[in-house]
Amino acid sequence: MPLTTSTRATADTPALDTHYQVETPEGIDLHLRPASLVPRALAFAIDLAIRGLILGVAYVVLGLLGQFGLGLATILLFLVTWWYMVLFEVLNQGRSPGKQLLGLRVVHDDGTPIGWAASLTRNLLRFVDLLPFGYTFGILSCLNHPAFKRLGDIAAGTLVVYREVAPSRPELPDAEPLPAPFPLTLSEQRALLGFAERGGQLSSARRAELAALLAEPLQIPAEQAEARLNGIARGLLGAAP
Repeated sequence: MPLTTSTRATADTPALDTHYQVETPEGIDLHLRPASLVPRALAFAIDLAIRGLILGVAYVVLGLLGQFGLGLATILLFLVTWWYMVLFEVLNQGRSPGKQLLGLRVVHDDGTPIGWAASLTRNLLRFVDLLPFGYTFGILSCLNHPAFKRLGDIAAGTLVVYREVAPSRPELPDAEPLPAPFPLTLSEQRALLGFAERGGQLSSARRAELAALLAEPLQIPAEQAEARLNGIARGLLGAAP
């Protein structure tokens, strides 16, 4: 069963949106954040500078070899021009060096990693986006597409999105994980984790005061409050991997 994609666009929202919704066959909605024209242009400029540096150094070195070196330089020019982006996108999780610095990556429309065929298509069609000069068609396409796609992306079925960063694990005090005396609501769990996570930033008196407040509904003795609360927070978070 194929994946279906849809962009959030209604009469109450602007034509260009910041979210792209993908529905999997299991009925799970994935929300991707398409990258707009400016970060994409900056990433491309970085990659262009890197390619220019590579070619500049190579031409100087290979120029010392005479006609043979110039022949190698011509081959290198072809490889860097047409395969630089493709190799990085396919082998580096959709990220060229420029995209990686800007926190971007290329994926298929269904959110899956980009493959060889799609990467080749989107990069070979850059010559169309460049027309008539200075990426005119590509810029107009990005500005008029709800997901900021250039013509190469439309043809290849790809999307440039922000790379989601996994949230870091909260730093909690060293304590033996303990079970809660009874099932806690989500807000109660958040309160315990917040206390344990921020305890080191509080004075001992303030920490003891908050621990007593949190311990009362849990029926924990005041003298054991801080240690027990940290232990329950550890238990809620689970063992460290």
